[in-house]
Order: sequence, then structure tokens, then C-alpha cells
Amino acid sequence: MTLKLFSKRGGPLTAMLLLVAALSPFGVLAAPLSELENSKPNIILVITDDQGYAPVGRHGHPWIETPNLNALFDKSLRFDRFHVAPTCAPTRSALMSGRHPMKNGVTHTILERERMALSTVTLPQVLKTVGYTSGIFGKWHLGDEEEYQPHTRGFDEAFIHGGGGIGQAYDCSCADAPGNKYFDPVLRHNGSFVKTNGYCTDLFFDAAMGWIKKVKDNKEPFFAYITTNAPHGPFIAPEKNAERFRKLGFSEKTAGFYGMIENIDENVGRLMKHLDEWKLFDNTVIIFLSDNGMTGGGSGRGKVGQTAEGTVLEAYNAGMKGQKGSADEGGTRVPAFFRWDGKIKPGRSIDTIGAHIDMLPTLADLAGAKLPPNQVEGRSLLPLVADGGEKAGWADRYLFTHKGRWKTGANPDDFQWKGFAVRNQRFRFVDNKFLYDMVKDPGQKTNVIEEHAEVVEKMRKAYDAWWKETRPLMVNEDAPMSPTRPFHELFKKQTANGGIPNWEAPDL
Repeated sequence: MTLKLFSKRGGPLTAMLLLVAALSPFGVLAAPLSELENSKPNIILVITDDQGYAPVGRHGHPWIETPNLNALFDKSLRFDRFHVAPTCAPTRSALMSGRHPMKNGVTHTILERERMALSTVTLPQVLKTVGYTSGIFGKWHLGDEEEYQPHTRGFDEAFIHGGGGIGQAYDCSCADAPGNKYFDPVLRHNGSFVKTNGYCTDLFFDAAMGWIKKVKDNKEPFFAYITTNAPHGPFIAPEKNAERFRKLGFSEKTAGFYGMIENIDENVGRLMKHLDEWKLFDNTVIIFLSDNGMTGGGSGRGKVGQTAEGTVLEAYNAGMKGQKGSADEGGTRVPAFFRWDGKIKPGRSIDTIGAHIDMLPTLADLAGAKLPPNQVEGRSLLPLVADGGEKAGWADRYLFTHKGRWKTGANPDDFQWKGFAVRNQRFRFVDNKFLYDMVKDPGQKTNVIEEHAEVVEKMRKAYDAWWKETRPLMVNEDAPMSPTRPFHELFKKQTANGGIPNWEAPDL
């Protein structure tokens, strides 16, 4: 943007003051849609595991301390009704593809049904067509066989754990390196295992920031996907983070869950500090999400602790029904912060529903990349993000949720009308039995199905058509259980052929 304002004496009038005002959180100006499209910013997408919407101070949480997420909230545009899948691998496949998880064959989080179909064109592959280099740091969870791994699916840098969580292993291919722990884990770096020193979340942010530091001055933009396994179980936090909650009377598990979130917050603060030092805020969009609703396993229910003054601390879910694994609002609603200083106007919350399937088309729109044909069903959110977006024409639509997770070998069609939801701007239709007016009743306390027969009929018809369209794309339903665990086999092979080297943390 060029400001050609001059005083009568020939010097700049108040151009600098106007520019500062325009770019401040309280300024009026931000980039129009035409300036955002094809702008090719660097992209940093941070996604946490099982945190959900509620455990953020700015979302009304009464006692968790998240000063850095609060600051990011303040400096961001927020989608206040952003929806993902009820569990992790499905959400991640939607982010990578721009379409519903089940259309990628992802109907579960294990049992070979977490594998993202090899026919799926991924987000980094899309961005690569317009010059982006991409890195992933943390959780992948879309297949552990070599052909499914991120370094074969568009990522130039991959620093990840295996399976669905550090140390997890199941009677299928989905498994992390054997015996792994949250401290000093063995991680896979560009196809080879390395031994680390430190806490998992700190390591993933360290690796991401080290990579960003290395590529930030390249001529082409970067995409950094920072995808923590925290605060997923087994709810182990650094001692300094968990200790505060133990002193408040929290159980070991619950202290771990909230301690993990406060550790994430610290790492977000570290990331923001380095981005500022590297002067990247002007050409970098930063996005913060979670992968499903808040887990009930670690967050607790009812009273979880008590202050020295006697104040009772209760589990908080922002008044929503449902948590992780639920087709209700609390199972799918997550934070969605978009920050780009000087381009995206901060301090604005958008109530228009958005979804995981919108991420790929939104980022492709920013990058000026073409969408893969016959794949993407999400929408670019840029018309809403741009200056004046609150006035953008935006047609209502249906978002479809299904919990999946039926037993392997079962007929998915037997579960079509179980564990599903249809959401539009006003209503949520759940399990073919309940209709909630989410505007008047965000806590889903009153079933209004009898009062809105026409709404229900339209939603049923739309969902049935969607299911029939989706069913043939569930390509993993008949997959046999793998007799081997790829991460275990590769770990044994590397141990026998030279061993596992130590990973050198980057100099930041």
C-alpha cells in the first residue's frame, strides 16, 4: 500500500500515523479481498490435540492461565463457530484435503481406518505448485506405512511421532516407536529416527522454529504445520506446569491435562517472540486450532480443585453439550484464530460457521494455488476474513458430522443414522431424534424437532444424499489388519544398522 499524502511544506502529512492506526488492533483498515488473494504469505498452522474450545482464557475459562493464547486471540480475527470432526485423525485428513474425512477413507483413529487415501491430494502438495516449502512438526496420524507418511505426501521437512500418540500401539499398523515417552522421545526426522532430549511439546516447537529460521529468508514462502500431541492422554506435563494444579487439589491426570495446555501457551509465546525478532509478522499468517472437542478424560467433570481461599474450581466447557467423540456442539467446536498483522483486521469475532474442510481452499486462495479437481467441498473463508467481510454475501450450508468408529468388519450403512449431526447456521440435527436451535439455545437444552418439521426433512434429505455420495469413498473398511507395525520394524532395523543418533536442537 502506498500513501501519497504530503503537507504544504512538502513533507509527509500524517501518513505514518495513519498507517500505524490502520495496522493497530484498534485501526479501521485491513486488506480487501483482492489484496489477500494470491498474496503468498508464509503460513503457520498450529493445532493442538484434544484441547477443544473451552480451555482458553478469552473463551471465558475461569481459572486456566493462557496469556499468550489470549494475546493471540486479541491480535486475531476469530471464527467463533468453527467445527471439526469429533476425533483427531478425521479432522487432520479434512485439513489436508478440503473434504470430509470419510471421503478420504478415514472412519476411525486406528485399525487401518486412519490411513488417508493415497488418491488424496494434500495441502502441502497443493501449496508446492506455487513454490511453497512445507514442514510438519508433531502428530501426523494419517498412516504409518511409508507410502502414507508425510515426507512422501508433500512435506519437505518431517519431525513426527508415530501412530495416534507418543508411545501408543495397537493390534494393527498404527503404532509409535516402541517404549516411547513424552520426555526424551524417539522421533522420526525425514524418515530416520533420532533420540531427543526434552519434553515433546517443547521439542516440536523447537524443531519448527529452527526450520522456520532456516527457510525464512528464502525467496519462496513456507508452510509450517505445528501439530502437538498435547494435551492428549496420558496427560503428562512438565513438573513446573503440573505442580500448580496439584497444589490446587487436582488429580494427577487432570493436573497433567491443564498443565499441558499451559505449556502449549508458553510455547505459543516463544513462537510469537521469535516471529517478532525475525520480523515475520508482516508476511506471515498464523492460525491456531484444536482437532476436536475437549476431552472429558483429562479435563475432569464437576469439581476439579479448590483455591486456598476456598473457591471451588469446576470443569468448564463454555456451556456446551458434548465433548470429544460427540456429534454435539461440544464435540466439534474449536478455537480458530487467524492473525496477519496489517492484512487481517484483529479484534473481530465471526459467528458464521466454518469448518476443517475450509482450511485447504482458504490457504490455496491465499497462495494463489489451483484446487485439486473433484476433491474439495469446503469453501475459502477469505471473503469473510477480508476487510468488510462482515458484509460479504455468504450462503448458508450444511456441515456433516459422523463419529464413525464402528467395529471393523461391520457394514457402515448400519450406522448411517447413528452418531451423526447436520449443522447449518441456526440448527443442529443430531441422531435423527433431536433438533436444536443453536442461536436461541446454544447449550442444546430444548429439542425443537416437533416445531420444525420442514427443517428436519430438508436436513434428513441432504444428509442421506451426502451419505450415499460418501459411502463408496470409505476405502479402508475392508483393509486387513497389518501383521507388522511399521514404526516398530523401522526402529529395530535402524537400531541394528548403526543405531539411533541424538538430535541436535537448533540454535534459536
